[in-house]
Amino acid sequence: MSKRAFGTEQTGRNPYFPRLLGTHGAVATHHYLSAQAARDALLAGGNAIDAAVAATLVEGVVNANMYTIGGECPMLIYLAQERRVVSVNGNMTAPGAATPAEFRRRGLSDMPDENILCAGVPSGVAALLTALMRWGRLTFAEVAATARDYAREGFPVHKGLVLQPKYGIAACAEKFRRWKGTASVYLPGGQVPKIGSLLRNPALADFFDTLLAAEQRARGKRERRLQAVYDEFYRGSIAAEIERFSTERDGLLRMEDFARYDPRIEEPARLDYRNATVFKCGPENQGPVTLQGLSILENFDLRAVGHNSAGYVHTVAETLKLTYADREQYYGDPRYVYVPLAGLLSKGYGRTRAGLIDPARAEPALRPGNPLTGEALLPEAQRLAGRTWGDGTVHVDTIDSEGNLASFTPSGGWIRSQEVIPALGFALSNRMQTFYLGPAHHPNVVAPGKRPRTTISPTLVFREGKPWIAYGSMGGDQQDQWMLQFVLNMVDFGMTLQEAIEAPKFSSEHFPGFFAPHDFIPNRLRIESSVGQPVLEELGRRGHDLEVSPPWTEGYLLAAAIDPETGLLEAGCDPRGEKSEVFPAFALAW
Repeated sequence: MSKRAFGTEQTGRNPYFPRLLGTHGAVATHHYLSAQAARDALLAGGNAIDAAVAATLVEGVVNANMYTIGGECPMLIYLAQERRVVSVNGNMTAPGAATPAEFRRRGLSDMPDENILCAGVPSGVAALLTALMRWGRLTFAEVAATARDYAREGFPVHKGLVLQPKYGIAACAEKFRRWKGTASVYLPGGQVPKIGSLLRNPALADFFDTLLAAEQRARGKRERRLQAVYDEFYRGSIAAEIERFSTERDGLLRMEDFARYDPRIEEPARLDYRNATVFKCGPENQGPVTLQGLSILENFDLRAVGHNSAGYVHTVAETLKLTYADREQYYGDPRYVYVPLAGLLSKGYGRTRAGLIDPARAEPALRPGNPLTGEALLPEAQRLAGRTWGDGTVHVDTIDSEGNLASFTPSGGWIRSQEVIPALGFALSNRMQTFYLGPAHHPNVVAPGKRPRTTISPTLVFREGKPWIAYGSMGGDQQDQWMLQFVLNMVDFGMTLQEAIEAPKFSSEHFPGFFAPHDFIPNRLRIESSVGQPVLEELGRRGHDLEVSPPWTEGYLLAAAIDPETGLLEAGCDPRGEKSEVFPAFALAW
């Protein structure tokens, strides 16, 4: 397939990648091997859920700098037969001993950002098995076979695994040499592996074999055998090994934390915008900021302002600042704190917040509102404030010919942040770093069994009441900023899927970041230079502190869609991954 060279002109109307259309399946992932695993699952008789699980398991082998099986995986799934959207809360929980006092007793003033003290209960396995049990068709052996084989026989090392800035094997090699379990896999022979060489992970293959043996020993129906796999991880030998590893390093994880873990199935958050309905996960996930943004932007005629004009970028950027201020003020695990989500997503509150946007000036303050009263601003004395985007996430979208949609955002278990457990071949997630130790009234203060706020944010979109798009992204705090722009491109400007992915994008850092130390840079706006010099100059005049990036550096979106009228399937991925050469992405439709 011939392709144009990357240029400096990036309009969103002349896409670099062609449209990928089909009738049987659509898949978009962050690695070609995981996309092929999803396709194989569909061809074997599985549905979109089986395909997404198979792809996620492979991602955890080949993209260990971005995600491993020790991480988490929130999901949104549209069930065609039941005609409903479900959210699987695949977020980790804090150990029972995790309290602010315990961390302060250890001399910490903030949550640590690596090593065993920021490890919670691995939740990705629970979410994947729950989705399989409830809505899949294949066995664990069938969906895990490809991942297990790549771990046992080896997979070709790609450039990102080695050369990702700060987080790839080359950048972390000295740290890895201090971590025996990590070095044994990712520094074969004590050396950084060559790109294109085969990398094996025998301990991870043994881990898969342990789970496969549990399924094979079990009697009864498919669901009961999958439950045996779940029990082996959360109540059996795997949990015991993780407890041993944690205890040896003075960590907090214990087997009872695993036994208590509950991968909840929930109603998603949702918002109607123009002729679309957008679904996101709940408020311990940052997803509702996209919905809040839409409720504000519905009050502007964006088409009249013009796509990526100075007025458009200013309006969207100021909207993001308002929604992320509310994220800091209110979002958290709703089992532990009251999150006024209905008020935050109400049309009236959106109109009130829209009235705060000055069309001529960027606002330097962090301005949460009061959704309980509907007032635009919370009194300044009550506002919570803070003191670069994280690129450790993958995403998987799948659609089958029956109309099921799956949007999974696996993240965590990064090999850069935790030592690989020698007996298991994977690292634990460090997602607990997003917790706070205070003030006590902050919604994201650490507590036993609490889920930390996460940035990982799958999305589903309906058009005129019919399922339409599954999409998502890597990118920490930036994920929902890019995803908001994507849905505006589709709904307000009528772009095709690939055009909407490729259009020039921007993101704000005008709010406390999710990750420690929760940096806050007033009016900072990261933006691709391809919006054009006149737009950049006008944004500067309006007071935005611009960090101008080269074209093809803000995005990393993946998406799959089904045409609500024709049933035609489409898949798309972001060429920014190819341009950067360290964030590969792949899409298939057939």
